[in-house]
Amino acid sequence: MERANADIEKRDFFKDPFSEMELKKIVKMTGKKPSELLRKRDKMYKELDLDNKKKTDSQIIKLMVKHPGLILRPIILTKNKAFVGKVDVKNLE
Repeated sequence: MERANADIEKRDFFKDPFSEMELKKIVKMTGKKPSELLRKRDKMYKELDLDNKKKTDSQIIKLMVKHPGLILRPIILTKNKAFVGKVDVKNLE
């Protein structure tokens, strides 16, 4: 991991939020649905009642832009893949 650490660029997406386009690209790179990238324990998740309300992928991405706390962390981007949430370092190779 130390070797990989040299090429890591960090971004605080609370101070420098993702645009809708960036999030769409990240979601596509993960191969998952936007709802799979939500922090279900986040206060906003409960307040927005995202368990029960059926939202489209586009609506979920808009909520993620507006409330970055909803997004699982960390987000690791490689050249052609994105890993969100708990990441096994072996998968990054």
